[in-house]
Amino acid sequence: MILFLTSSPTGPLDNSREVEGLDESNHFVENLWECWKPEMRCLYISAFPDNFEANDEIQQGMAQTFESCDFPIGAFDVWDDRTADFSWETLHSYDLIILGGGHVPTENAFFHRISLREKIQGFDGVIIGISAGTMNSADTVYAQPEEPGEGADPDYERWLEGLGLTQRNVCPHYQMVKDFELDGMRLFEDITYQDSYGNEFISLPDGSYILSVDGQETIWGEAYLIKDGWIEQICENGQTLDIY
Repeated sequence: MILFLTSSPTGPLDNSREVEGLDESNHFVENLWECWKPEMRCLYISAFPDNFEANDEIQQGMAQTFESCDFPIGAFDVWDDRTADFSWETLHSYDLIILGGGHVPTENAFFHRISLREKIQGFDGVIIGISAGTMNSADTVYAQPEEPGEGADPDYERWLEGLGLTQRNVCPHYQMVKDFELDGMRLFEDITYQDSYGNEFISLPDGSYILSVDGQETIWGEAYLIKDGWIEQICENGQTLDIY
């Protein structure tokens, strides 16, 4: 399995850099090309399974994005609530699975409902996680609070069972959210740093990603380690770092 744990593969969500198509930062496009098959069969798994209109727009937009970058596509399908079930055999007939971005707990609940953790085991293709999809790829997911009320809610579940594709807990969009405030608290200093005692988080700005090839993981680009209430930069833009 080849796993791309991205923050955003199509450029910064805050438009801090102008990107057309796929983000070429840190050799993302080159690395994706190396594992791309002719007429790739692609499946997009939604974070918002009941929002059919948005899912269709995302599916069409992503297909156009890949094609505009000259990645040949044989099929590009969507898995949301319109799909009664995907068997293990059907899921594994695809070459590329894209785990969509969105609200982590909402996506996580959908993944559990469709038994994706069990069905995705042994997948022999390429998986791209986008934001929430990257976060839900972890064995135990850190669901960093993001919606109003979640930071202050003592019953909000910050630890969830994920897909078990990696042990890494990723906090995406760092350049955009590092100064956010939620429920009167600083998202990182007052919430995430405190949750890091006994845990490790890797925070990625848009344009950076973790590439896992048969379990060997490498950070590509700028990245920060959050651990035991501290943060430190562990990789710079344009550089790589193997992690174990």
